[in-house]
Amino acid sequence: MALRRHALLPRQYDHRRVVATTVDAWGRALWLICPDAELEPRPYGSPYPRPRTDPYDALLVTDDRGTIHERTLHDVSMWVSAVDSLPNGRFVLVEGRATRGERNARIYGREGRSRHSFRMGDAVEFAMADRRHHVWSAYFDEGVYADPISAAGLVRWDSGGRQEWRYSAPEGIEYIDTVYALNVDDGVAWASYYPTFPLLEVRTNGKPCVRASPVVAPRGMAVHGEEIVMLGGNRQNDRLHRCRMDEHNVIPIEEVQLTHPDGAPLKQYARPIGRGRHLYLRGSAKQWFVTGI
Repeated sequence: MALRRHALLPRQYDHRRVVATTVDAWGRALWLICPDAELEPRPYGSPYPRPRTDPYDALLVTDDRGTIHERTLHDVSMWVSAVDSLPNGRFVLVEGRATRGERNARIYGREGRSRHSFRMGDAVEFAMADRRHHVWSAYFDEGVYADPISAAGLVRWDSGGRQEWRYSAPEGIEYIDTVYALNVDDGVAWASYYPTFPLLEVRTNGKPCVRASPVVAPRGMAVHGEEIVMLGGNRQNDRLHRCRMDEHNVIPIEEVQLTHPDGAPLKQYARPIGRGRHLYLRGSAKQWFVTGI
């Protein structure tokens, strides 16, 4: 099965550094660009494009089904790891690490100015918004074991930064150590997490549904009705596991190999973005692909 091309950052931005990128709840590709940045090595992962000035004006480029829009976000003073769209033309920027108690999430208005900020917790692995004014944050172990906000593993906020809900594992279910895969749709989120990798479903009523899953350590997933596909897992990064869900379990149906659009093997890719029935992948900071149900 081959990926489909979804969006490509236009060539006129090739000389700019992409600080963060995503595909939002409306299917639009977003790239947050720093006009003046240099790559700085990190203890793990790829080098981060560090701005030479602080604060700086960031350029937000949006590809909406082939139509390109630009917007300036003024006075950005964060090491941004995630960007996403909110309703009413707003945006949220998140800095993944907040070890000193900083407010590491900031809401920008339609005019590109910061409206307010809040503390989202440390070690943010995912920060994703939906079209109903919710922001979901998921965490990895360094925050879960050290930060009171991150300790829940999965948290839902309103678009003003007020905490609405936090995960508490039902009796007999392991708590979250690290969230490996997250899918956010309107009013619902699905997560797979270490150590036992159940499929967690949470709707806006806050009541979790936890299903046993045979797919260990998936990297991404797409969900539609009772169907789910999980990418990776079981140490096979290029495999799509097609499954269906009943009340208590995820049941395997088929396993297929996922490739690039030209049939080339799928080897390395950044953390996927799950949006309902769609799963978005990128091999670089500038191009997005899609698969799903």
